[in-house]
Amino acid sequence: MKKKTLFGLVTVAGLSLTLAACSNNKPTETKNPGEKKEHHFSPTVKNQGEAIKGQTLEIAQVSSNDFTGIFSRTFATNTLDSSFFEPADEPLFTYDENLRVRDGAAAVKFDEAKKQVRLTLRDNLKWNDGEDVTADDIVFTYEVIADKDYDGVRYNNNIRNIVGIEDYHDGKADTISGIEKINDKEVVITYKEFTPSMLQGGGGVWSSVMPKHVFENIPVKDMEASDAVRKNPVSFGPYYVSKIVPGESVEFLPNEHYYGEQPKLDKIVMKKVPTASATASIAAKEYDIYSGMPTAEYTSWQNSEGYDILGQQQTSYNYIGFKMGHWDAKEAKNIYNPEAKMANKELRQAIGYAIDNETIANQLYNGLQVRANSLIVPAFTNLHDDSFEGYTYSPEKANELLDKAGFKDTNDDGIREDPEGKPFKINFAFRDGGDTAQALAEYYIQQWFEVGLDVELTSGRLIEVNSFYEMLEKDDPKIDMYQAGWSTGYDPNPTGLYSETSAFNYTRFVSEKNEQLLNALSSTEALDPAKAKQLYGEWQAYAFDEAYVIPTTYVYEVVPVAERVTGYDISRDLDHYVYADLGVTAEKR
Repeated sequence: MKKKTLFGLVTVAGLSLTLAACSNNKPTETKNPGEKKEHHFSPTVKNQGEAIKGQTLEIAQVSSNDFTGIFSRTFATNTLDSSFFEPADEPLFTYDENLRVRDGAAAVKFDEAKKQVRLTLRDNLKWNDGEDVTADDIVFTYEVIADKDYDGVRYNNNIRNIVGIEDYHDGKADTISGIEKINDKEVVITYKEFTPSMLQGGGGVWSSVMPKHVFENIPVKDMEASDAVRKNPVSFGPYYVSKIVPGESVEFLPNEHYYGEQPKLDKIVMKKVPTASATASIAAKEYDIYSGMPTAEYTSWQNSEGYDILGQQQTSYNYIGFKMGHWDAKEAKNIYNPEAKMANKELRQAIGYAIDNETIANQLYNGLQVRANSLIVPAFTNLHDDSFEGYTYSPEKANELLDKAGFKDTNDDGIREDPEGKPFKINFAFRDGGDTAQALAEYYIQQWFEVGLDVELTSGRLIEVNSFYEMLEKDDPKIDMYQAGWSTGYDPNPTGLYSETSAFNYTRFVSEKNEQLLNALSSTEALDPAKAKQLYGEWQAYAFDEAYVIPTTYVYEVVPVAERVTGYDISRDLDHYVYADLGVTAEKR
């Protein structure tokens, strides 16, 4: 098979140079693409001083995309929206070192024998408008999620595990029989099965609560677009939203009704900063905290004067996904199409072996991403298998798989035809997100070209992130393959992302075996740590073999924080809400 030159795309050796050109930085050297970079960060600021009064703290949310302004975890579907609500949006619980639920704004008690969870709200827990947070609010939140007119993503397998919730959803009952209000501060929830996910953050016990007195007169179908979600969100965290400039910024003032110590700041201002200008912004010391800094430019800002660099590996990964069906909204399930363009397993496997994620992690992201070997992130140390090889770079194996699957170059032009000898082109959807996105997309396309696959960007360009996810959700036929990422949260169970009934399963891949393996992860058997490791290993091996998604990289969270900031910690296992302790020890950065 002859190789033609694919003009304008990058090679392995030239990857770091392409990146430098994208970021307008002159390269000082050409590094070995195989050189592995390792970083060691602290998640906590060094400053342990006392906070001074009367200060404003400014936070930059670095992104190439506007936030959509959904201030409710019941309705939000992207991380940026959640970030812009964080100072106000305290969850009900805190989490331990295994990311399991423990007491916070509410006490939680699990009863495995009765398949129940008892939630007890703090007596002094109030909304920022002065109203008490009550058991009615908890019950109401579940009723919203289970309502037939709710079209969000929270009505998932974990929620459907609650006794009686499906009857409520289907209109067969006026209440959810498995949710019992004991008194004004206490609720008991009964489940069909006591699953391991119930113990995890983001699992079967929903950590967010909606103020019933604000929402009860708003039809569920209208809630997401309502002022209560978009303009005047009510919350019980240490701060509340006082001002919103749509798509640009949010201001927060102290919640005088907060159950803990009064917040240490007079105001928090959170602004969206374009990725392209973030490095210049930190050089000018414009903000106290920078979230989402471009890792491709890490060497340009890692030694910024007046800042500490906090970091840890996130509970997230990037991946390549393949469209193989559609979502049936009426039946609330995925419909797999075995005749879909990307339904050939060997084709998907070959695509995985054709990409060099080690080089991408080291050169494009300065070692702040690492090659992913499975869909279970390393943060879940008891379940992630470091020894699992995953998809390593092997163009030889990719070519072998493509040949085996019948994708061959029949006219000697360097491009493979499909098994029937017809032209074969893959439409690849890629999110627009920072200066590296174009370089990464082109690098992928080049590597697939090297094994004879004709891959083109959907619509011929990168896609704005909100439009991208809308296209995925609607199963746009212009997408055959896509690059995306998942933040898994604190629950390792992947059922909510890859099951038959998960709307987040954008691939629409469904099989009986996949359902069996996923169901086992939610079984009582999986409550035993050794058995859980075995069951997760079996699913990881199956997902690897079927390759309905290809994990590419795990991601480090790296956060520059001004030296005047105290009380800031990005650890996941804090016993308090971090914004409650946040302060500054000097008037200037």
